[in-house]
Amino acid sequence: MVSENQSINIIAVTKTFPIDVIDPLLKGGHIHYGENKVQEAIEKWSIIKPQYKNIKLHMIGKLQSNKVKFILPLFDYIHSLDNQKLAEKISQEQIKKQFKPKIFIQVNIGNEIQKSGIDKKDLKLFYKSCVENYNLDIIGLMCIPPDSIDSNAYFQEMLELKKELGLKELSMGMSNDYIQAVKNGATYIRIGSKIFGERTNKF
Repeated sequence: MVSENQSINIIAVTKTFPIDVIDPLLKGGHIHYGENKVQEAIEKWSIIKPQYKNIKLHMIGKLQSNKVKFILPLFDYIHSLDNQKLAEKISQEQIKKQFKPKIFIQVNIGNEIQKSGIDKKDLKLFYKSCVENYNLDIIGLMCIPPDSIDSNAYFQEMLELKKELGLKELSMGMSNDYIQAVKNGATYIRIGSKIFGERTNKF
């Protein structure tokens, strides 16, 4: 059930879509946009973002530590913090760039070998290290639940983990399961095809 205090932010996932497709949203005042690939995002948003002072750019894909220097301060949010090395690199770069992004810890909620994310049993210690050792602005948790399985139970578990850590935000839910995510406390949902249609260019 949606809480009265729940603020829901829609991240328009713009990966593979050119600016002319995104332009109506920009002109319409939409704020949040998500990208998966660093190089694509730099080419697409470096010129456009300064023209729209209010927009916020979200890194929602896997982020390698050697790419962090390229994404700050272009990206305002990072949704995929999933290891200690990356936490350390973000900490170093935010000092160099004098810019502190808002960060979600990615949780491997389904314990899937093929997916990134912090194991649930390690989450509390990892969160503490991010805040105390690296001075990161951890605002919430993010997950991508297992495919072809009802996401509801995983979203419920994420809500409990968020409460245990005293965090405010939950990044979960995509075009196929965002309604379930919102009912379970999501505050950021990542929507691509439901906004722009199916991708013809899938890289």
